[in-house]
Amino acid sequence: MFEIKEILDVAIRLEKNGEKTYRDAMASSADEELNRLLAWMADEEARHREWFSALRAQLDKGAANPFFEQMSREVFNDLIGGQSFSLKEVDFSQIETAEELLSVFAEFEKDTVLFYELLEPFIEEPGTREQLRQIIAEEKRHIAHLGEFRPAVLAKT
Repeated sequence: MFEIKEILDVAIRLEKNGEKTYRDAMASSADEELNRLLAWMADEEARHREWFSALRAQLDKGAANPFFEQMSREVFNDLIGGQSFSLKEVDFSQIETAEELLSVFAEFEKDTVLFYELLEPFIEEPGTREQLRQIIAEEKRHIAHLGEFRPAVLAKT
């Protein structure tokens, strides 16, 4: 069986990797407007990581949560398929424009949404499910925000 703690560890790692990547991108960009966007994205990822970490801490304290008890490793692997859910595969040295960078980040956010949507049906506690739905909505807003920024990037080039 895939343990809920393992799933939460993946979610925490996703958010941590996203935050680091956005902050690293800020360090290599001189564009103040792009850096404001990246800082906002990094802060959002940090906030989501904290929520997943708090949920994980509740489990460590023995709080009852039936989340994922019936889900087998095989079923979970089938659900996520070949999705990497990671920015590690991206060779940022090959990205030449802000537009390409924004596209990479939008794809990462879409992968994150997919992962969280796969988790949702297995969450039985209504409050936790609602909080996850809020995070999914926020991730979708991130994608929209990245999309809104693209015209500004294109106008500069």
